[in-house]
Amino acid sequence: MQESFKAVGRRKTSTAVVNLTSGKGEIKVNGKSLEDYFRLPVVIQDVNRPLEVTEMNGKFDIDCRTKGGGFTGQSGAVRLGIARALVKYDESLKPALRKEGLLTRDPRMVERKKYGLVKSRKRFQFSKR
Repeated sequence: MQESFKAVGRRKTSTAVVNLTSGKGEIKVNGKSLEDYFRLPVVIQDVNRPLEVTEMNGKFDIDCRTKGGGFTGQSGAVRLGIARALVKYDESLKPALRKEGLLTRDPRMVERKKYGLVKSRKRFQFSKR
């Protein structure tokens, strides 16, 4: 059996590399604990969702390296990475994770700014005279 399971998760412009090893349930993000890095309880609960769905809380130590974007994008990337690593650990967990929508990569990105416009769609103020 493989010792550790590695997976990559992405959301918006954020990327997270997740390393899953057997342990007692410690989650570290960029060297800090999950609570110190993300702080908001809603975001922490969202990151823990794949572990709750598969009832794997406290069975793995998770080390994440994340970069790019803000904390919501990074938390979504970590969540996807954890879900993918759990599938590498045990393929039978895939249907439960798929049913909860945890294996789907969120494709929404910021639309690029177009020339002649203030932002991607916002226009300059029109003046008839």
